[in-house]
Amino acid sequence: MLCLHYLAGIALWSVAIAAQSSTYVNPAVPTGTPVPGTYTGALRPQVHYSPPQGFMNDPNGMFVDANGTWHLYCQYNPTGLVAGNQHWGHATSTDLYHWVNQPIALFPPEETVYVFTGSAVVDVNNTSGFFPDQNNGVVAMFTLARYYEDGGVGPQTQNIAYSHDGGYTFEYYDANPVINSTSSQFRDPKVLWYEDHWVVLIAYAQEFSVGIFTSPDLKTWTFASNFTQHGLLGAQYECPNLVQMPVRDAKGNIIDNKFVLAISIQPGAPLGGSVTEYFYGDFNGTHFTPADAATRLTDFAKDNYAAQFFSGIPGDQNQVNIGWASNWQYAQKVPTGNVEGWRSAMTAPRVNYLTNAKRIGMVMVNDLPDLTPILDSRLNASTFGDGTVALDYSSVESGALYIEVNVTNINTSQLNDDSMLNISFASPVSGEMLQSGFFFGGDNAFFVNRGGIRGFDNIFLTDKFSIVDIYSDGSDNGVASWSMKAVIDRSIFEVFVDRGIQTGTVLFYPTQPLTTLNLASQLPEGAQVSVDIWSLKSAWAEYEDEQGNVVGNVTSSGNSTSRSVAYTSDFLL
Repeated sequence: MLCLHYLAGIALWSVAIAAQSSTYVNPAVPTGTPVPGTYTGALRPQVHYSPPQGFMNDPNGMFVDANGTWHLYCQYNPTGLVAGNQHWGHATSTDLYHWVNQPIALFPPEETVYVFTGSAVVDVNNTSGFFPDQNNGVVAMFTLARYYEDGGVGPQTQNIAYSHDGGYTFEYYDANPVINSTSSQFRDPKVLWYEDHWVVLIAYAQEFSVGIFTSPDLKTWTFASNFTQHGLLGAQYECPNLVQMPVRDAKGNIIDNKFVLAISIQPGAPLGGSVTEYFYGDFNGTHFTPADAATRLTDFAKDNYAAQFFSGIPGDQNQVNIGWASNWQYAQKVPTGNVEGWRSAMTAPRVNYLTNAKRIGMVMVNDLPDLTPILDSRLNASTFGDGTVALDYSSVESGALYIEVNVTNINTSQLNDDSMLNISFASPVSGEMLQSGFFFGGDNAFFVNRGGIRGFDNIFLTDKFSIVDIYSDGSDNGVASWSMKAVIDRSIFEVFVDRGIQTGTVLFYPTQPLTTLNLASQLPEGAQVSVDIWSLKSAWAEYEDEQGNVVGNVTSSGNSTSRSVAYTSDFLL
């Protein structure tokens, strides 16, 4: 949840956070009305969520209600362009692309006690007792982190707040904390319902352990087990997640259901800074047992951290997650802050299920939900063998594109080191270029190179990324297929390789907008390349007023209607 340099010199403190029933409100922070923002900046993504102004990091409290409204909360500093002064920002969507900024949902209870990462659930059966006359009450569970005037760091405790209006406004529970602690490294609760009780996962950050607790009512918690010293350790564990999802065969049929436990580590990722790893296996309500000893990463690049799964989707349906599209090594220094007054965006939403990848074994697929709400115009639809596509998209107002490539009838016996497909995006004005591509022969490497972008210089801004994608294991009689999807959105590039088996998230900050696309393929005779390129509509433009500002939802909150137990997902790919 937080950058490690904030934790230097931390000791354990015996002072617990007292019960809170009120909040401290900084006079500079608006209450009851959204923070306004301008979304027209040259670096501002148009189909991704980003805060109206200020600094944002981890997604928090994500749930979908029975009406199909997706709630995204986030770590939010409304008064600065670096991490600190943590509130819970809030936005809602009906399609996962168009987000409406809501008023800040959770405020610090004291001036130096901040609301760190957590989760939220709909308490349909009123197990908490907070909602005697409704089935749509929302309970948020989160870490409160105390800091002292001398710069010291106090305890982190787990607390709850409840909402009678569907998650728009919250009241602190008057008997907080619900899980007390003297540790300054105990944070990021993720709550889920399992059969007949609640379960929460909490990171013992620097002990490299995830604690699992159970509760009948979200108020009284009992320790159940620890998941300790698994996978990459880095320097600390953060933001644990546990979710059930289907296992699908190559045809998309559900053949099983398994649990996925995700852990974010920071710093200490293989490429530096932040990364998220995951394990699949079984969960019995108190203990998680991984299926194997493998460590799997959610992203092969560097800018996807602390992803959270939406609560409210049944475990036999595809799940949905959103991550923080940044890296703690440079998140507080990227140029959007100085130039446009905001820092950080979320990833595009990802649809998730498990499947067996060729040679690699079980992986969690990350794919894009239905893009129809933001698809604009088809700019190119081409089919060829060896060939090229050159596209000038300077007239696309959003500056955002969706690219889909399908390659079929690949004779793998005729591949060589030059058999590849390249896609690049460039600025004719500055000469800057973002490159990507796939080598069909050799090591089957997909790569992204942001080294040709010159708008941000940082020693930790790794510029080249690659991943092996085994798209053919010989079982296809030497005739294989391969595919990719990608979204480029002003300053973020996301690629979904081989049906989402591999995923990369890459930030880039050009001095001039990238406005041309060039695609070229070199493949054996008989191979066929199909390319589809669409412009994407800005998800923010329709919310702008005459001055170009996005003010968010300024109507009164609490207009939610009755919710049932869970949302039925349409994301069955």
